[in-house]
Amino acid sequence: MDKEVAVVQRKLEAELKNFQDSIKEYSKLVQTQQQLDGQFFENKSILEELQMLKPTNTVYKLYGPVLVKQDLEESKQNVGKRIEYISKELKRCAENISQLEQKQDKYRANLQKLQQQYQSQKAMAN
Repeated sequence: MDKEVAVVQRKLEAELKNFQDSIKEYSKLVQTQQQLDGQFFENKSILEELQMLKPTNTVYKLYGPVLVKQDLEESKQNVGKRIEYISKELKRCAENISQLEQKQDKYRANLQKLQQQYQSQKAMAN
């Protein structure tokens, strides 16, 4: 009987570790998503500002310590591509978060089942 309790306890500990690891991964993904959200809205506002400019206006881009003149249309295209890339990354991140949430639900269910097994076998052992 003690061996069975020990086996269930090891399974419980392993499942708990998996669950805790998934929580850490989830936290990292949420942080990444928040960072991407910030970049997305920043680039969105930049594009809106670029849209307000007239073709005769001059646009400069900062390269290190130097401001370099850049074509307005090129600037709009670059920002648009950046927004597109960030949107794809946000979508991928949301999918990963969703999959991880499903995994966590399975871990919770397994943990609950293992805890019940552990408690019932420990009660039988006593």
